Amino acid sequence: MILWLCLCWGFSPSAGQPDSELMARYLEEQLLADYSIVEQVARRVPRQAKFLQRLETRPRMSEFHVRSTIISRYAFTTVSCTMVNSGSEAREAVFEMQIPAAAFISNFTMSIGNKTYYGEVTGKEKKNSSDDKERHKKPQSPTEGRENGYETFKASVFIPRKMQARFMLHYEELLQRRLGKYEYTVSIRPQQLVGRLRVEVNILENSGIVSLEVPPLRNSKQKGNGKAEGDVSPPPSTVIGHTKTLAKVTFNPSVVEQTRIARNGILGDFIIRYDVNRELSVGDVQILNGYFVHYFAPTDLPPLPKNVVFVLDSSASMVGTKLKQTKEALFTILQDLRPEDHFNIIGFSNRIKVWQQDRLVPVTPNNIRDAKKYIHNMSPTGGTNINGALQTGAKLLNDYIAQNDIDARSVSLIIFLTDGRPTVGETQSSKILSNTKDAIRDKFCLFTIGIGNDVDHKLLERMALENCGMTRLFQEDEDAASHLKGFYDEIGTPLLSDIRVDYPEDDVEQVTQNFFPNYFNGSEIIIAGKLINRTSDKLHVEVTASNSKKYILLKTDVAIDLPSRNDIRGVPGLDDGKGDNNYIERAWSYLTIKELLNSRLKSDDSQEKDSLMEKAKSMALAYNFVTPFTVLKMKEAGLHSEPPQEEFISPSTDGIGEKVQSLQGHKAPPGIRREQDKQRIKISKTSADGDPHFVIDFPASKFSVCFNIDGEPGDILRLVSDHKESGVTVNGQLIGAPAPPNGHKKHRTYFSTITILSNKPERSYLEITPRRVILDDGERLVLSCGRSAVVRSRSLEVSISAYSNITVTIRDSISFVILIHHYKKPAPYQRNHLGFYISNSKGLSSDSHGLLGQFLNHEVKLLQESLNTLRQEAGQNQTEALKANPTNTLKVKGRLVPVVWKQRRIYNGQQEVDCWFAKNNADKLIDGSYKDYLASHPFDTGTGFGTIHSL
Repeated sequence: MILWLCLCWGFSPSAGQPDSELMARYLEEQLLADYSIVEQVARRVPRQAKFLQRLETRPRMSEFHVRSTIISRYAFTTVSCTMVNSGSEAREAVFEMQIPAAAFISNFTMSIGNKTYYGEVTGKEKKNSSDDKERHKKPQSPTEGRENGYETFKASVFIPRKMQARFMLHYEELLQRRLGKYEYTVSIRPQQLVGRLRVEVNILENSGIVSLEVPPLRNSKQKGNGKAEGDVSPPPSTVIGHTKTLAKVTFNPSVVEQTRIARNGILGDFIIRYDVNRELSVGDVQILNGYFVHYFAPTDLPPLPKNVVFVLDSSASMVGTKLKQTKEALFTILQDLRPEDHFNIIGFSNRIKVWQQDRLVPVTPNNIRDAKKYIHNMSPTGGTNINGALQTGAKLLNDYIAQNDIDARSVSLIIFLTDGRPTVGETQSSKILSNTKDAIRDKFCLFTIGIGNDVDHKLLERMALENCGMTRLFQEDEDAASHLKGFYDEIGTPLLSDIRVDYPEDDVEQVTQNFFPNYFNGSEIIIAGKLINRTSDKLHVEVTASNSKKYILLKTDVAIDLPSRNDIRGVPGLDDGKGDNNYIERAWSYLTIKELLNSRLKSDDSQEKDSLMEKAKSMALAYNFVTPFTVLKMKEAGLHSEPPQEEFISPSTDGIGEKVQSLQGHKAPPGIRREQDKQRIKISKTSADGDPHFVIDFPASKFSVCFNIDGEPGDILRLVSDHKESGVTVNGQLIGAPAPPNGHKKHRTYFSTITILSNKPERSYLEITPRRVILDDGERLVLSCGRSAVVRSRSLEVSISAYSNITVTIRDSISFVILIHHYKKPAPYQRNHLGFYISNSKGLSSDSHGLLGQFLNHEVKLLQESLNTLRQEAGQNQTEALKANPTNTLKVKGRLVPVVWKQRRIYNGQQEVDCWFAKNNADKLIDGSYKDYLASHPFDTGTGFGTIHSL
């Protein structure tokens, strides 16, 4: 018996199949349970003699089953295939399976007759020269190897006459988010009609599954195109069912249905796309058995401006379809550029032609029109000067950044496209790599695209890796225009830059990459690591990043519960396995190995490369992964071993869902201190809180004044009005609630929304509710009140303490604190509401006004006559004497205001304040009457009574 196993890159030609639906129906009826059926087919369908003759030349596939479980983006896939040799002599059977290039094979077994063989992952020995030649025929890294992103696994055996062979392949992958969707793909190419063909995919996402779709089968020419046209209905026989967090998708076509799709047995790719529910969050942290994985995917963020240079190959090899499709894609891409973007175009062959010399131009209708003309007139000629083109592009972008006052928040990048290898100028790959790296100097990112089979994929991949970019490879017969546009869509909308995710050094170890130069809309950042302190009940997480003009620091504490909580064993489709695989641990090992492979690819130091290889090999052996440094060797299990069973070995799901918490954020600027995250601003007594109760503190007079405002639900009160001087206005909107039983009020009112407006030095506003904060300074940012965060722009800082308070600091001289009042089980007369406190008013002018603002720079006096009388009372200090006198008088701006002594509780009842209380909606205490302080809308900045302005 001959047995061999190999990994192949590319596709195998498919064998032809009979053009006969009659035969298909007959085989379906018999289910091909036993290939003795072939003799019956020969007797009953004599016209198929030619087909039967071909059928005799190779074993037939009776079963092809794919079973997959996806848990929090990590996919475990098992492929089971049975082949039957009904012939009179031994025949060779070839099992082929296209698997994602990013996947790792974790197991392979097969049985032939009564013998079973299993795969054992072992380390590769160092290659000799002949092996090196063979190695260079294949890409070095399976990750992102081609745009279609697939490799072919092949196993070949000879099956004795009248016997069958069963193959079982296991592989794992971490799904990547592109264009807002995760995509799981199964290649269904048995190359013959199959009696029993079934694909079953089970998905568990605790965040909630949204936008689940199963498009029609995709053939090889469509691969990589995330937006295939006509995605209307799933393939025939597909059944989709899902709840909020679980989904099950099956594909079970009959032989007749297979014939209608493809008579040669090459059905195509079965695809499932979905996303998870993110609500206001931008990520979740999941912890299981000492390992964690953190998914970070912000939403609802404004895009950053781009400075982009397109470097396009126009050499002679691009003639025909390749250049035509490239032009078509660029026409669409140019149309998608935003008004705040800047761009330029370089065409290169043996000569390098720059569209706009020494500059990047803004996106205007005229510039877009002229750029399209330039692209339209590009003609293929000459050789391929890759080094010269990249040097020109890098110099152009570097000079533009250095010589122009570009927006510091913008993202700069080069998009480079070629179909060949360097033939003109510098042709040595190592020199091109070093020259490119020296030219870019970590100032921007390089994204590379290769078209066709002649491209130097290793060069493009390494150039992208070394310069914080990505690479894609398209096959020559594919739709390059849609691929190029799809790739641009992935990187065309940068949302964040300089993202850093930190965890306490004493709590975690072996954390994967935690700094990322850019985050693009629709993608996802993934970090994983090990916990050191397993006895801790929480993991502290901090995220910093930059977006637009803002810098944000976000924090959260993720609870570490016992794995027994939320144990979902018993969920159909997820608990029938025999394995005990911690899916988070395997996701961590997967990411770690990928990073080691990429680091080795980027390294030029042979000693470092060997060290990285040994680390990757050691981890691959520990987790039974087939990588470029490990190999799968087949061994016989013994004469009495059991053949591989069809039961799916699913990962352990203990504790899944027990810890899913969200993060949201941006980057803190250099110098931001961790101590700043603690409450560092002292809250004064001057406030409006509760029903609402107002308190004004007068430190110089050593007493406080308080009053109530009995407003109506929907009223908007002007609390601080200094729009003309400092540019600051604060308005609070009331919400109503029934009055408590036996109370003297007809209803209660609370602040449901606080709006803070500022127009100096730039226009911005904050809208705060008990659930969220909206910050808009020309670009809208939404933050949850349930997540701690710090957001900084040039003149504004917003610090959120989760479910507690929000501190707003304007130009470091004005500070407000908004308390968040949440009721777990509110009484009928209670509502979630806000309290407003003035912490620092130094930046407000002496002309500031509003219910609170008018007192900030004025003193109120208690009449001296009252004091003299009270001091005469023996045995009492001044304060006690004041309390004893039921009525006293305040002098405010020449007005006499009768007041009584009261006590108020502020800061959620944590502090008691003694104050002089002014009755009747603060009559005579405030300028004018209560109704003079009503704003027409939340953004009303009017400063005088009856005056209305809008920001």
